[in-house]
Amino acid sequence: MSNTHLHLLKVAAILWIIWGLVHMLAGIIVIPADASGGFQAIADAVPPEELQADYHAAVGGILDQHGWNLLWGGLVTVIGAVFIWRGNTTAIWVTGMVGGLLDLGYLVFVDLPGYVHFIPGTLMTIVSGSAILISFWVWYASSRTA
Repeated sequence: MSNTHLHLLKVAAILWIIWGLVHMLAGIIVIPADASGGFQAIADAVPPEELQADYHAAVGGILDQHGWNLLWGGLVTVIGAVFIWRGNTTAIWVTGMVGGLLDLGYLVFVDLPGYVHFIPGTLMTIVSGSAILISFWVWYASSRTA
């Protein structure tokens, strides 16, 4: 791998660390919240009074599972970022799949319908997309020269 490739992987790693920490924080916020608070934390573009309700306990459990997925997905991308920083091409794929697929669902079901504000929601989708594009470009370019 060239020095340029290694520097670009460091940029991708930093993007994944930012993305991972934000998602870990989101999980930490969502898990202890009641269902109304969890929905309000995620769907920040929806007026809070529209999300206030007496939800069944199962709804809270499902939301806690979502928070758990945010937490572990963020942690996996932070760990993956360390390996990407070191030039590990397997980490490019694993981190891209975990972070990318988590964000794809977010983009389709939460972001595009307009339930969230640009910051942090849409911005984090741009961050993960940028990390994926940069690291996959490096993987592709370095595999052609190897």
